[in-house]
Amino acid sequence: MSKNAGTEMYIELLKKNILFEIWQEHEQDIITQRYADPEKIRMGEIWPRIAHSMIGRMRMDNIHNCMDIILQENIKGDFIETGVWRGGACIFMRGFLKAHAINDRNVWVADSFQGLPAPNIIKYPQDNGDQLYKVDYLRVSLPEVQQNFQRYGLLDENVKFLKGWFRDTLPVAPIDKLAILRLDGDMYESTMDSLTNLYHKVSKGGFIIIDDYALPGCQAAVTDFRRVRKIEEPLIKIDNFGVYWRKMSS
Repeated sequence: MSKNAGTEMYIELLKKNILFEIWQEHEQDIITQRYADPEKIRMGEIWPRIAHSMIGRMRMDNIHNCMDIILQENIKGDFIETGVWRGGACIFMRGFLKAHAINDRNVWVADSFQGLPAPNIIKYPQDNGDQLYKVDYLRVSLPEVQQNFQRYGLLDENVKFLKGWFRDTLPVAPIDKLAILRLDGDMYESTMDSLTNLYHKVSKGGFIIIDDYALPGCQAAVTDFRRVRKIEEPLIKIDNFGVYWRKMSS
């Protein structure tokens, strides 16, 4: 895939806007209630007041790099993120595809759009003590996410929304193949639901990206799933939170 300078400039500017990097001196961390440290912004280690994504530059660049490889090698399939918050990562995916005039791949935006589920500690004891379901900051409605897509001119027929708990929506999602499966559900349950229902749809050569691997519940789910499925492809560290691997077997 040859690179066009104008296309690359647009993609870079899109990342800067989604991450609020251009005006980062005005960004605040809602946890500390102070202006955010630029390095923590880059590493995706704050809860931003303004930005449309909290994943940081390194995890955003990881999405970009994976998508470049997908196009270069013509790996078949759509793109999905399970757990989207304000939608920034999915907005970037759609912007990347549109910049390359690609309209035969969909971006799937999967979320409850009402925050995280309360832990089901009977079925998933690994989530015992998780309090994220109480955090209003993590509740972003479907209309708000759609409006964010619209702000970038990227709300179109190639963006598909899956609203509901993963245990309900992912088993019946009308997805044929995936080139990128990106998980950002924080919890054991959410991570396991995503992997169980979608991993088999990832094409050979596709990527599985785990945003929250630093969280104990998420890490345990990834470890358990890979052990049961006998997945041997190495986990590659992105930053202090995220990892990914490439699916090299069918």
